[in-house]
Amino acid sequence: MKRTRARAALAATLVVAGGLTACSTASSTTDGTVTISIVEFQKSRIDSIKKVLPGFEAEMKKQGKDIKVTLVADVLTDDQFKTKLTQQLIAGEAPDVIDMGDSLVPGFAGAGYLTPLDDYLNEWDGWDHYFPQFKEAMVRQDGHIYALVHDTQVQNLFYRKDILTELGVDTSQPDTWEDLIARLVTLKEKTGGTPIVVPAGSAWGGSTWTEGFLPILGGTDTDFYSLETGKWDLESDGWAAVFDLYGELYAKDLLPVQDLENPNPWEPTKYVKFPAGEIQVAAQGTSGWKFDWGTNGAAPIPELETKVDTWQYPALQSGDKPFGWSGLGSSFAIPEKSQHKDEAMLLAQYLSSGEPLAEQLVTSGAASPRDDLADVKPYADEPKLLQAGEDLATSVYVPTGDGSEQIAQAVASATELIISGEADGAQAYAAFVEDATDLLGPNLVK
Repeated sequence: MKRTRARAALAATLVVAGGLTACSTASSTTDGTVTISIVEFQKSRIDSIKKVLPGFEAEMKKQGKDIKVTLVADVLTDDQFKTKLTQQLIAGEAPDVIDMGDSLVPGFAGAGYLTPLDDYLNEWDGWDHYFPQFKEAMVRQDGHIYALVHDTQVQNLFYRKDILTELGVDTSQPDTWEDLIARLVTLKEKTGGTPIVVPAGSAWGGSTWTEGFLPILGGTDTDFYSLETGKWDLESDGWAAVFDLYGELYAKDLLPVQDLENPNPWEPTKYVKFPAGEIQVAAQGTSGWKFDWGTNGAAPIPELETKVDTWQYPALQSGDKPFGWSGLGSSFAIPEKSQHKDEAMLLAQYLSSGEPLAEQLVTSGAASPRDDLADVKPYADEPKLLQAGEDLATSVYVPTGDGSEQIAQAVASATELIISGEADGAQAYAAFVEDATDLLGPNLVK
């Protein structure tokens, strides 16, 4: 990775190439200048934040505030970032604004490392523009908000509209899984292949839960986890229904089982067979338009927006309506030990609004958690992101908490039993309950 320092002559923003080993640079000078820091660990986010920080400093100058920002930038894996950030938070040396995935927030907040943001948000006019489900989802078990979400994904079923049309298969929104499975069977008969990929099994890791099982479960059953008690209800109705669905997809030979047992199952499925049209339906989030199949993605599909479209998840139980599943993406948090929390929050709010936010969303291929970005460029020029933003108004999201990693492990193991032919849906569900109960322990199970 190439690391550079932004020149002071171009912007009063210093990029610390040494990354997370640097301590917080928050400081004040005798002339009233306040210097704060923000950390980014993904290349695309580093580039977009670097681009908009000078605008923040200029805007603060207009308001009579002399605030300089140091960008702590290094490209790290998720695990490396979590490890180093944990060390810094413990030592009280973390940057003043931390851009982190939402999955990290509960642990750091529960340990007392993050500042509650409730008062700041209640006084901020931008807060009124957040979709209600995200405002609710940001609230943690103690009733406080510790991180401001600034991007999100809508999980849908992407499908090869060109292939289905060519084969004479209905491309309208399927209302039920029965309807969709009938189309998948037709596709199998016409192509001889396995037409749908939904993350399943152990090789896909935690994504079997977050990108495969959870979106289907959440649209069917919202009582599987209680934010109030912090407990998981393993007898809630939706679990068995989703395992039965996986079992049916396997029994009808609709899943690419050999590929799912590949060490990197997303490569032969999403990066080879879906672009080639050999798999016609794939569970995927909004970022697929950019990072998977876009022009600069992992496996570009020429004329992508003509050839590919999305369905919402069809209903799994009688009476349900098709839905999109939305997940919290990245969030801005402020360490409890930051010396300049007010200035840090001003930066977080600026980056979560208007053109600065639009710039970041387009770079990361994400949807806006706000309802007021449809006319803001460059976001306004991205029709698929705009459509995802519209879907957010009616999307489903169920907050979870402690035990998510254990649930993910148990779901991966149980779906592995299905795709290996060792269990049907009911047997896999029974194995899941036993495994999850053991992994979670009595304090986290209803």
